[in-house]
Amino acid sequence: MRLSPARAGLVALVLTFVLDQASKLGLYLGSDLVLTQPWHYGPNVDLVVVWNRGVSYGLFQQESPLGRWILVGVSLAAALGLGWWMTRAGSRLLGTALGLIVGGALGNAVDRAVYGAVFDFVHLHAGAWSWYVFNIADAAIVAGVIGLVLDSLGVSGRAASAGDTRDEAAPRA
Repeated sequence: MRLSPARAGLVALVLTFVLDQASKLGLYLGSDLVLTQPWHYGPNVDLVVVWNRGVSYGLFQQESPLGRWILVGVSLAAALGLGWWMTRAGSRLLGTALGLIVGGALGNAVDRAVYGAVFDFVHLHAGAWSWYVFNIADAAIVAGVIGLVLDSLGVSGRAASAGDTRDEAAPRA
């Protein structure tokens, strides 16, 4: 059974949201990570607790309740707009990419609404190099953006079929 682009997006959205919220709830409420951090998983991965009151990479930190709710509103508006686009996606790659972004945006919006900040917990590092701390929602958003770029480059297979010899640059009647 082949999924339509919109259904592929919906599957990605639901899986992203559920995995994101389950991981955060499991680590925050179902473990002692808060008290015993960092948890080391090999030489380059730690689990830690970071409360991000801003957006990606900690930009636009919001300490006031108004700022918090503005970020929640912006996240929900973006999710709504991208969700609408997802329902009209022309490829499964595009639908899935948008679903990943919407699921991640909703997961982080829930954190911000409930806790006042987003719970980030994965820290990647190597030697002196350290990447920002992120969560599953953040990873899904990044994967979704990569999917958008690939779709825009035609990787999704939406280009003309092999039997279609029309010149793509030629105007259409």
